[in-house]
Amino acid sequence: MVGQNVPAVRDIPEIDPDIHRARTLPGAFYGDADWFGRQRELLARSWHMAPLDRGAPAVGHAVPWALLPGALDEPLVWTRDRDGIRRCLSNVCTHRGRVVVDRAGPSDVLACGYHGRCFGLDGALRAAPGFENAPDFPAAADDLPAVATGDWAGFAFAALDPAVTFAEWIAPLLAWAPELALPDQPSWLHDYEFDAHWALYVDNYLEGFHIPFVHPALQRTLTNDYDIHLLDGGASVQVAFSRPGEPALELGAAHPGDYGDRPVAALYVFLFPGTLMNFYPWGLSINRVEPLAPRRTRVRYVQYVARPELRQRGAGGDLETVEAEDQAVVLATQHGVRARLYDRGRYAPVAERAVHHFHRAVAHALVAGRVLERGR
Repeated sequence: MVGQNVPAVRDIPEIDPDIHRARTLPGAFYGDADWFGRQRELLARSWHMAPLDRGAPAVGHAVPWALLPGALDEPLVWTRDRDGIRRCLSNVCTHRGRVVVDRAGPSDVLACGYHGRCFGLDGALRAAPGFENAPDFPAAADDLPAVATGDWAGFAFAALDPAVTFAEWIAPLLAWAPELALPDQPSWLHDYEFDAHWALYVDNYLEGFHIPFVHPALQRTLTNDYDIHLLDGGASVQVAFSRPGEPALELGAAHPGDYGDRPVAALYVFLFPGTLMNFYPWGLSINRVEPLAPRRTRVRYVQYVARPELRQRGAGGDLETVEAEDQAVVLATQHGVRARLYDRGRYAPVAERAVHHFHRAVAHALVAGRVLERGR
């Protein structure tokens, strides 16, 4: 049932499939509380990279976490049993709803501190004091629900109610990612928070159009042409090319890209709605985009350096400066799109193909989410 203060399905904007005629998402999308509430269904039906170390948790351990605090706030827990099977479970007791696991650590059972109910590391109910004579107990609903998960290169992913399988979602990354010998631990990580809508950050990521105007140092390492590949499910790949003398990415013979003698400076792989994988000659950087509020976003930034001798060179040589420049322009755009005199813009037909592709995926997901919600 459609709740109060939530626009009807017909109010979701259409993004014309012809980029030459299409208009962007409306300014109200970027910060309106009702629109942000609608986006929660989109996020719940999407895959997200977990803020978990590669290969974690250790055998016999549990690690509590929340999926998208501020947007979904879903209490979850990662476990790995004695057989080495990693699972993601609801971290909410099936009795009265208390959070079960409060802190990470070794554990053979997940014990609720409210009434003593206990669960195995597989989520199965093990003990329920006070329910010895309860009829039709226990039932499957008394176990901790399992959450859909996936794994790539040791990184963990989760989705509450995925619209597509993990195999479908991860396929673009499997096809486009170059082979890298990544270290087990990140070389650098940092969380950035800023006062702008999460999709504005993604919009900015999905085009190199702004580089000459926003990133002067980065521009000196790149040629002026970007290669853009639009993939299923809103995913896309952007390919940047190196100027002479700059380091180049080794793609391998099986890679789908064929660029002749043009050296590749970086591959930017976007997985809808907010997983950003950036491949450089030195290794991999990842941006995990986490909506916190209608006009508040966290980006969890992590780097895995495979070739330290190349870290300060080329397109990936000064990512902290590039990040600061991107956030500054995103903040300025947030201020502008909320103006009464702004409605919707147009797309640069060549340079903003990936932005158009993303907006169409957003509009499609919003319509699907509203139809699903109305059917409940």
